Parts: sequence; C-alpha cells; structure tokens
Amino acid sequence: MSVEAWLQQTWYTRSGASQALRPLSWLFCGVVLLRQTLYRLHVLRTHRLQAPVIVVGNLTVGGTGKTPLVIAIVKILQRAGYRPGIISRGYGGKARSWPQQVRPDSDPVMVGDEPILIARQTGCPMAVGPDRVAAGRSLLQHADCDIVICDDGLQHYALWRDVEILVVDGVRRFGNGFCLPAGPLREPVRRKDTVDFIVTGGPPINHEYSMAYRGETLVNLVQPEITRSLDELAGQRVHAVAGIGNPPRFFAALRQAGLQVEPHAFADHHAYRQPDLDFGDAAPVIMTEKDAVKCQRFGRDNLWYLPIEAELNAEFETRLLNRIKT
Repeated sequence: MSVEAWLQQTWYTRSGASQALRPLSWLFCGVVLLRQTLYRLHVLRTHRLQAPVIVVGNLTVGGTGKTPLVIAIVKILQRAGYRPGIISRGYGGKARSWPQQVRPDSDPVMVGDEPILIARQTGCPMAVGPDRVAAGRSLLQHADCDIVICDDGLQHYALWRDVEILVVDGVRRFGNGFCLPAGPLREPVRRKDTVDFIVTGGPPINHEYSMAYRGETLVNLVQPEITRSLDELAGQRVHAVAGIGNPPRFFAALRQAGLQVEPHAFADHHAYRQPDLDFGDAAPVIMTEKDAVKCQRFGRDNLWYLPIEAELNAEFETRLLNRIKT
C-alpha cells in the first residue's frame, strides 16, 4: 500500500491505525491549544501590517482548493477598486534568504510552484517566506498595495488578520475528526466556529458558501497560444498527472468530462524530472496548472495543462466586501 493510500485509510476513516495514534493526537492538540492561549494572552506577539489582511486557510493537511479561491478573491477585490497584494509560505522554495518577491517568471525552485501560478493568474505583487509578517512588510515596502491576502496562514497567529476565510474539502470534509497524526486536522474542528467565512467545494452546510470549479480549455505547455477544448478528448485515453494535495479530485474531473484516464499521482509539490512524464506512448499528458509551472522546461508537444477557475456566488462577494469596510 502506498503512503497516500495508507493516509487516506488512516485519516479519513476511524481505522485501527488512527485509534492507535490518538494519544499522539491528544498531545498535538494540547500544544495547539497552548499556542493559541499564549497568543490570546499576548505572551506571544501578534503583528499588524499597515493594510487590512485577509487570511485564506484550512484546518486539514492536503489540498482543499485554496489556490483557486485566493485567485478568485483577488479578482473580486480588483473589480471593487482595491490594489491587492499576496503573501504566502513559498512551500518547497529553496531560496537562501527570505522574504522573496515573486514575479510570473520567477524560478519555482527558489520560491515554490503555487506562488508563481498565483502571480501569473492575478498579475498582483507577491512576496513569500516562512515568516508571514516579514513577507507582508516586504510586500508593502516594495509594492503599492492597500490590502493583503495571506495564502494558507490560518495557523500563523503572529500575523494579525482582519478577515479569516476557511476552505473545506467538499467531499472529505474534516476526515475522521482527529488532529495529526491520527487524522488530518491541524487544529481541532471547533476552530471553524471562529472564522468569518467558510467556503466549500461541495454542497454547503449551515452557513457555508459553495465554490464551483470551472476548467474547460487545455493549454499546450510548449506553445501556450495553442488551446483545445477538453470535450475534444472525450472518449480518448490520456495520461493524467497531478502533484497536488488531492490528485483523485483532478482525475475525477477529467473522467467526468468523458476522458479515459490513466492516473499518475505524485506527492504535493513534486519536483518533476523528464522521466516522470515518459509513459511509453504518444497519448496526451494532461496536468494541473500547478504542475505545469515546473514542467515547461521539458518542451514536449503532447503536454497540456488545465487551468481551473473558482466560481463564487454573489452573496459571498457582497458579504466579503462589506466585511472589509467595517
């Protein structure tokens, strides 16, 4: 059994393994609650930036759709006349010094893959680094921004936030409800009751807002000006590549479009090599846009990526903008 399959069995069911790990989960939760208390009592300091901050994050390990949501929120703010900037961890980046300013042509080896994707999609200034406060200050120093979106910073309490948005996987939800390592939770599930908005990629529950994904047009990796409709490949066999937090979701979307998918799942933020994409035939290889950031250098005509957009309802947009103004 692969590591991914074992984690699915452990984290998303109440298996024997998850039950055996519960004592470690209790210890993890205790440390989390102690840390929250220290920030609440001002023993640990929280720092404000010189601009409002919107934090977008999740409670679980793995992909929940944060990146498309961040991009959608940026576009909402831009339409409303704001000048947003973005900060993030820059996970996987190997820069020797932080923070790093991110441009659409930055090296993913240095700053990570998701920041480049976001920079390309939004055209916004962006800074990344493990210290989100330092990244935010660097961003505001180098760019003319009047609001900051923090990608994946829900647990980064050193950064003051004006709005918190929690993203929930519409299918997997909160898994077995246990904290790490017995389950996928970074914080106890009751943390969701303290955020301003909850957005889900599935049917909304209670006061959640639904988020739909739209991806219909494939883009060629070698010549981005060449595109083709996903429907053109209906009934054809393709290789699907995904090095994201939840590869099965990507594979399922391609199957739903009528493609005959041969799945190739890699670890999140996988550092691709040419042999990873050699499958011994000429069938089209379709990957996520996040993977494409790292695979452009391979330069093969049968490599395609599928850009995804998040669609949010008008009520969410209205309530978010009203919340920022208060």
